[in-house]
Amino acid sequence: MPLLIVLVGIVFLFLLIARFKLNGFIAFVLVSLFVGIAQGMDPIAVIDSIQAGIGSILGFLVIILGLGAMLGKLVADSGAAQRITTQLVNRFGKKNVQWAVVLTGFIVGIPMFYSVGFVILVPLVFTIAAATGLPLIYVGLPMLASLSVTHGYLPPHPAPTAIAATFNADVGKTLLYGIVVAIPAIIVGGPLLSRTMKHIKATPLAEFVNPTVLKDEEMPGTGISIFTALLPVILIAMAALAELLLPANAPLQQILVFVGNPVMAMLLSVLVAIYTLGLARGKKMTEVMDTVGSAVTGITMVLLIIAGAGALKQVLIDSGVSEYIGGLLKGSSVSPLVLAWGIATVIRVCVGSATVAGLTAAGIVLPLVQNDGVSAELMVLAIGSGSLMLSHVNDSGFWLFKEYFNLGIKDTLRTWTVMETTVGVMGLLGVLVLDLFV
Repeated sequence: MPLLIVLVGIVFLFLLIARFKLNGFIAFVLVSLFVGIAQGMDPIAVIDSIQAGIGSILGFLVIILGLGAMLGKLVADSGAAQRITTQLVNRFGKKNVQWAVVLTGFIVGIPMFYSVGFVILVPLVFTIAAATGLPLIYVGLPMLASLSVTHGYLPPHPAPTAIAATFNADVGKTLLYGIVVAIPAIIVGGPLLSRTMKHIKATPLAEFVNPTVLKDEEMPGTGISIFTALLPVILIAMAALAELLLPANAPLQQILVFVGNPVMAMLLSVLVAIYTLGLARGKKMTEVMDTVGSAVTGITMVLLIIAGAGALKQVLIDSGVSEYIGGLLKGSSVSPLVLAWGIATVIRVCVGSATVAGLTAAGIVLPLVQNDGVSAELMVLAIGSGSLMLSHVNDSGFWLFKEYFNLGIKDTLRTWTVMETTVGVMGLLGVLVLDLFV
């Protein structure tokens, strides 16, 4: 019976979001109420559970996502993203332009939300394709594979960071493992896959062909642009390596772990970006703070949707559903990593949102992570991979790609959907291989 209640709840969630176009946060709260009451919880206890779930998930994420949005906005508005793109393309040349845009997508995609990275970088892809005479899908898909993978796999992006918090996974290890898994997924889902799609014609809509391009003297230098964009990754990775390689009580280890804590890493990165991409470029503090303030307004709904998913997770725990499902799955001969990936995939197909799919799946498989022998960090990556699978007409990213590249539904399915599925499958394979060594 508990399993049936969860399935009905997920179908209910899908119908509310996809069919009736209800706001995701409201849909999550309604489904949380339904699941809790259907499970026999006292209605007031359900409300308390929802409040606890929202508080526990947002306590950590408000800081991370808020600072992440500020950093992404500073990177975009300063011209650092444009500088990284143009310099890498110039260095790699026409022959290797795919690898240039892959690296650009990876560097810029780490600190920047997917939709922001898409809107900033795709017009630049259009310019590159026009200048080189290469097919648009050939140039654009590798960039989007990078953006998708960083969005689905790597902290400080919303879903992987929230799932890591749910599982009490080490964010530094999740990031390091995620980069190892991400590289082959991006290569196969980006440059290699797009080479089979040169015949598919995509023509950008006229209004997207001439983006606002900053002059060379208006942009920061290449080195400082890359350093500032990647600083959170550098600090978090250094902390993870320090924990692995240095004695626990060594002063250097304690310092590196402190500055590499995700909260401190993001805070320090934003402070550095305020100077390197703002004040050092001659901007006034009030102007830089306007940019920082406008960044936060864009993540309000993202935070609410994550909060709603946290509420459902807590109701699943408090009502005993998670424990029940965990008991059922314990007897399964299928790897917990494969199960987590499969559950995330099913929810992704039904609901559309990768973030919703990842967080909902995390609440369902939480008991598996609490068992010995299951890596919490690899479970984060398995769910992240599944949450990218089979994007179709109920995913906003599907329509964003379709409209910008001016494709029909059929060609969007042949390109975007195949790419998303490829990186999802490659992610699972990477996780299973990594599981042999960690």
